[in-house]
Amino acid sequence: MSSKPYQLLVFDWDGTLMDSAARIVSCLRGAIADTGAEERDESALRDIIGLGLDEAILALYPGAGNRFLADFREAYRVHFLERDETPSALFPGVGEMLAALESAGYWLAVATGKSRRGLDRVLDDTGLARHFLSTRCADETFSKPNPAMLNEIMNELGLGPEDTLMIGDSEYDMLMASNAGTDRLGVTYGVHGGQRLSQHSPVALMDDLRVLPGWLSRTVKVELGSAK
Repeated sequence: MSSKPYQLLVFDWDGTLMDSAARIVSCLRGAIADTGAEERDESALRDIIGLGLDEAILALYPGAGNRFLADFREAYRVHFLERDETPSALFPGVGEMLAALESAGYWLAVATGKSRRGLDRVLDDTGLARHFLSTRCADETFSKPNPAMLNEIMNELGLGPEDTLMIGDSEYDMLMASNAGTDRLGVTYGVHGGQRLSQHSPVALMDDLRVLPGWLSRTVKVELGSAK
């Protein structure tokens, strides 16, 4: 029997591995301007980071019709993929942390609200694609907090909820994990913060993801008080 508390570690991307909130907000503002939509303040724009794009648009503009959704979606993608130059970088030590986890025998995956095109682009730009055995994006299955992304990753890799830990910075990550029956770990430096994340029974909260390998090496599953 493995001494590891989990076999599979599933990471959110934006706000967890990459400091991309400012760029996402900038692109949302660009799309709002392009479509002539009513302005939203920064707190509202930050709050929807982690959802799939359509779900994010509907959270900002409840009842929006299909034409508005299509126009906003296209405007956002043009800004994100072509026009916007707001810098976004990996959080410090992310590459080394992933390499250490892989060396320790963990299987790594990504479940993100990004589009497939957007995720593939940042995986290529950062050189991190080699670390992940599976990835799921919101435009190819259901958005968080629906458990579909986690369930599909677990099914692909032949593992169950008891083998899996979801790691993210938003309530949507925590709720997706709860809906999938997996444990969850929150990082407090992203969009929703520790107070909101703590309401969803995470096994731990971390201010710096670089401590994750050490935490896992000291953790025995029976001590976690699994929230399933």
